[in-house]
Amino acid sequence: MSQNHYQILGVSPTATRLEIKQAYKQLALRYHPDRHQGDTRYEELFKQVSIAHGVLSDPARRAAYDQQLWREAQQLEQARRQQQFRNQHQHIYGAPPPMAGPLRTRRPASSSERHYRPIPRQKTQFTRRDYLLTFLFILLLAAFMLSVKLTMDHVTARSNYEDGLQAYAAQQWSTAHGYLSAAIHFKPNYPEAHRRRGEIEQLAYHDYEAALEDYAVALQHANDPPAQSARLWWRMGQCHAAIGQTQQALQSFDRALALDSTQSGAWLERGELRLFEQRRFRPAIQDLTTGLRQRVAQGKSPSGRYLTYRGLAWFKLGEYEAARADYQQVLINSPRSGQIYFLLGRLAEAQKNRPAACEFFLRSARLGYIYAEDARLKARCP
Repeated sequence: MSQNHYQILGVSPTATRLEIKQAYKQLALRYHPDRHQGDTRYEELFKQVSIAHGVLSDPARRAAYDQQLWREAQQLEQARRQQQFRNQHQHIYGAPPPMAGPLRTRRPASSSERHYRPIPRQKTQFTRRDYLLTFLFILLLAAFMLSVKLTMDHVTARSNYEDGLQAYAAQQWSTAHGYLSAAIHFKPNYPEAHRRRGEIEQLAYHDYEAALEDYAVALQHANDPPAQSARLWWRMGQCHAAIGQTQQALQSFDRALALDSTQSGAWLERGELRLFEQRRFRPAIQDLTTGLRQRVAQGKSPSGRYLTYRGLAWFKLGEYEAARADYQQVLINSPRSGQIYFLLGRLAEAQKNRPAACEFFLRSARLGYIYAEDARLKARCP
């Protein structure tokens, strides 16, 4: 006897929707044709599992299916009772004996004696209408199968994406990456899954090339608002900068700021590239100033790192008072920063203030900054 949907999924008729969903996920991964090199047996099993899940996961369809199973069981029970009654009747009253076969006195007659008349076989004629109906039937069947596959792939991809988000929120990077990859397997152009997987590859695994590929797919297929797209471009700029692709990084930061000029991170990191990679000090100061101003407007504290970078840019331009103001602002939040005392020493040295430079170098050395002692020796400090 053929199995019903509950037997195909291996669950009881009283199973909950969660048990049905879990059973389907396990069987779908086990029987998916891509894991068995297109074996038709697993393809048929996968189809049966998909159809069973489609019926049992829908409360209305499941109720109708349960009613159908109940009616079939009633019909089988009624047939069994009738057969039992018939056998009992024959046992009590007896059944008429079978008729005796004819008594053979000779061998059966040959075909020549039976006077058979051969019936000529007629060749089957197919009309254009028959071919058209056959073609339409095959086309509809293929469309139906394709729609079922796309629906099941979408449902499976969505389920894996939601599981991946839960693992992402719990910072279980490996588990989240696995779920998101499974979602992308069933739905290759899934922008949300590509974006989240790209963030894991960039921030947790530091696999910047893979992150760039995921961000590119997310940008191509997503229909996000400008602020969300700007954030993706900013992430791509960070990845390009991390692997030394300065020009591509600057282009990505430009795209991000063109979509959303309030992206303070894009301003600051573009300013950093202009300072250290292009040595364009004035544009770097403009970018860093804009980014720092936006951080304050967003309720965030000024970044000591980028204040230091801006002070260095002022120093390179010879505007020492502006550089000193940035360095001193960093010292307010980080009074034990040996690097800032070292930079203040360089500033005093550039202004020919040898005693102040020696004092700053001495403080920097006491705080453990490794370059401070060499600077003291070169300045011939006492």
